[in-house]
Amino acid sequence: MGRAGTRTWAGVDVSVHQGANEGPESERPRDEPSPAGEERPEARLERAVRVAEQALIEFEIAVETFRVEVDNFSRLHHQKLGPMYARLDELDARIAEARAARTGDPEDLRRAQEARAAVMPMPGVDELFHDWIDSDGFSPEAEAMLTDRPVRPPKRVRPSEEVRRLYRELARKAHPDLAREEDERKRREEFITRVNAAYARGDEAVLRELSAEWEAGPVPAEERLSESEELYARLEWLAQRKDMLSTLARELEESAIGAMLRMAPEDPDRLLEEIAEQLLAQVSERESELAGLVQ
Repeated sequence: MGRAGTRTWAGVDVSVHQGANEGPESERPRDEPSPAGEERPEARLERAVRVAEQALIEFEIAVETFRVEVDNFSRLHHQKLGPMYARLDELDARIAEARAARTGDPEDLRRAQEARAAVMPMPGVDELFHDWIDSDGFSPEAEAMLTDRPVRPPKRVRPSEEVRRLYRELARKAHPDLAREEDERKRREEFITRVNAAYARGDEAVLRELSAEWEAGPVPAEERLSESEELYARLEWLAQRKDMLSTLARELEESAIGAMLRMAPEDPDRLLEEIAEQLLAQVSERESELAGLVQ
């Protein structure tokens, strides 16, 4: 018995009929057209796979772009605004202590102790390792220190338009999902890792060097048509990877930093400046309040 089915991926419907006894159609050589100019079912399925591959690559580029922005925003937020948050915590502790000293109320004393404890919390893993380690292993700063390379922290949240263009171009050409052989996939994975690192740093010069390197590299072997079952397996793998990327994108969007970035999608760097202005105003208010309590 054959089995008929229709699947949809990236807006493309794929309908084929498969079975153990499909007859002459399944035995026809791959390059031989169907009778009377009919299109082979595998040809339509292969087009669907190509569309799904390109859709997945574009989606992955978008997720990686947002991940870099979230990571850069987080690091710049810590570097630029961390001292202001620390100053606010210190002022809150001093205000609570001054109020407790004035009133002697047990509840005020308890609040003063809690406020002081918040200024010097128990160190977490990040603090113990001085930001050397993150979820991806060694941070760029730590890797630079260990390899004697100069440390170049990000200057902005979003890389320049030219850097973004070069990154997208390289990702589309060299993406590992376009490989059919394992050796080619590994080569592409190693190359894209370098591309992602350069993009995260906003390094236009390195991206241009990588672009030239890719153009000078070996030409991938010409792809041959796949059998329908192999193409279906490819579609299933692409769908699973799309689901994984969707989960990652949702986690990034729902994170605290991701939520902040959604507040200023057009100019996230300006958002940092606005937050700094707000924090400076809060510091001024706290200092005035403390001055009134200690007079």
